[in-house]
Amino acid sequence: MTAQTLKDLLDAGVAGRTVLIRSDLNVPLDGQTVTDDGRIRASAPAIKELADAGARVVVMAHLGRPQGEPDPKYSLAPVAARLGEVLDADVQLAADVTGEDARAKAAGLEDGQVLLLENVRFDARETSKDEAQRGELAREMAALAGEDGAYVGDAFGAVHRAHASVADIAALLPAHQGPLVATELEVLTRLTDSPDRPYVVVLGGSKVSDKLAVIDNLLEKADTLLIGGGMLFTFLQAQGHEVGASLLEEDQLDTVRRYLERSGEGAAEIVLPTDIVMASAFAQDAEHEVLPVDALTTGAHGADAIGLDIGPQTAEDFASRIAGAKTVFWNGPMGVFEFPAFAEGTRTVAQALTEATAAGGLSVVGGGDSAAAVRSLGFEDDQFGHISTGGGASLEYLEGKELPGVTALTGGEA
Repeated sequence: MTAQTLKDLLDAGVAGRTVLIRSDLNVPLDGQTVTDDGRIRASAPAIKELADAGARVVVMAHLGRPQGEPDPKYSLAPVAARLGEVLDADVQLAADVTGEDARAKAAGLEDGQVLLLENVRFDARETSKDEAQRGELAREMAALAGEDGAYVGDAFGAVHRAHASVADIAALLPAHQGPLVATELEVLTRLTDSPDRPYVVVLGGSKVSDKLAVIDNLLEKADTLLIGGGMLFTFLQAQGHEVGASLLEEDQLDTVRRYLERSGEGAAEIVLPTDIVMASAFAQDAEHEVLPVDALTTGAHGADAIGLDIGPQTAEDFASRIAGAKTVFWNGPMGVFEFPAFAEGTRTVAQALTEATAAGGLSVVGGGDSAAAVRSLGFEDDQFGHISTGGGASLEYLEGKELPGVTALTGGEA
């Protein structure tokens, strides 16, 4: 069945109705300060559309991984404040998830007002593996909306979880697919089913083990895989290179060797770095030098050297391949971009994606770290074809997995 959309709900009329919307507001914080509000800004339009149409909007979201109980460190208070600024409206924050304060505030909403429930993961039932417990919480959530309520799932970053506010709630209220979920599915379908070629995938981040299934699937779909980030050292070791004190997953060496063999037998070409920025320590001010991959332990710091970025020659090679692509998917920074001395590889790749976009290609930045990187390095969201809000959900889709939150949104009536 085709999922009902936010437009379907708005066309049916929402004035005076309470609408629960599951948003992805899982943003990085420095104390009480939101350091990257990208997900808040991405979530705001759907909330605003509902409020402007006269709905009484109850927003559900999580932040971090509290252990199923209230934890001030993970309170959504800073998020509520920033969401209010983005919406240019007052956003109330409930002190609990479905407790006395949430019920009172939801009942007191007037048309066009917005209420944010406290972190849904403060309730252990949200993430419980016990379907009955999740169902109990979902019923309490649905009760906040009343008899004429509706549900909108707009948190693609959570749709790979069978959680109460993502999947179970959709069975209890007329359920609708939010615009972020719809857009994400459209883009990811293009990446997996009908990419314009050449199709280049850029993978970084720290661990190969986080990307195993993605690599396995995309080896048969992409034309080229460019490997950077901490995960590259497992590939280099698999080729017989010494990598010093760099991040290495020895238990993945055999798997990586099989990927390299498949690449050589006609699957996507795996392109590895030819030079690396090797440092004396994992530190912002660490002494560092650029070394070729066949001599990473021959520099000033010998076997104690640690690789923190791809080298300039590699960055230019990657950029050239990206610039010539019609479709580019990027997940994971090329180095420790938070340290200026080790950010150039990531910056060069990001710049190449903007150029591919300007030339008419589709560029997709996937994953929270990649999105945070491009913003922290001074790039604007509209310089890329699409900045995913999906994180792990996007990767699971690209692995070919079924996503419970997407499945739950299929069907439903306004």
